[in-house]
Amino acid sequence: MLDHFDMLASVYDRLIGPPDTERLRQLLNLPSEGWLLDAGGGTGRVSSRLKGLVDNIVINDLSSRMLQKTPAGIVRGVRAHVERLPFNNDFFHRILVVDALHHFCDQREALADLLRVLKPGGRLIIEEPDFNHKGVKLLALAEKLFLMRSHFYTPQQIRDMIVSLGYTSKIETDGRYTAWVMVDK
Repeated sequence: MLDHFDMLASVYDRLIGPPDTERLRQLLNLPSEGWLLDAGGGTGRVSSRLKGLVDNIVINDLSSRMLQKTPAGIVRGVRAHVERLPFNNDFFHRILVVDALHHFCDQREALADLLRVLKPGGRLIIEEPDFNHKGVKLLALAEKLFLMRSHFYTPQQIRDMIVSLGYTSKIETDGRYTAWVMVDK
C-alpha cells in the first residue's frame, strides 16, 4: 500500500504550519517531569518544540522516513503501530497526538493503548481537525481521494470512545477548525 508520509517526509515540515506551542504547553500542563510520548509525531515538528519542558521525548510513528527527520539529541524515535505500543503500562507522564488520530488504523484500539501507557495522574491531549466543520469534511474527502486511509471523527465521537474505555474527558475548540480532547488519568 502507498505510504504517503514516507513520500512527504522531506517536505512535510514546510507543508504543515508551525504548531501552537503555547496552547499545547498549557493543555499538557507543562513543564512536567518524566516522559512525553508524541504518538503519530512524524518528524517531531511539534514535540521537539517542547524540549526542556519535559525530561524525555519519544516520537512514535509508522513512517521510518518521517522518523529519520527527527532532531538528533532531542527525541527518541520508535516505529510501531499506536494500537500496539512497545512500552510498559503506566510509563508516560504526558501523551500528545497532533493531527494524527484520523490516520491510525483503529482509533478505539489506539486510544486504549495510549491510555494503557499513560501513568496515573498523567494527561493525554488529542488535537484533531474538527469534523463538525465543512472545511474539515472537504479535507477528509481529499484524503480519501488520495487513498490515505484516514477516518475522521467529531470531537464528541472521540470523547465517546474514551468514555467507552472507562475514562472521562473534556473538549476544547478554537471556534474554527481545531478541537482538543483531553484526558486526565
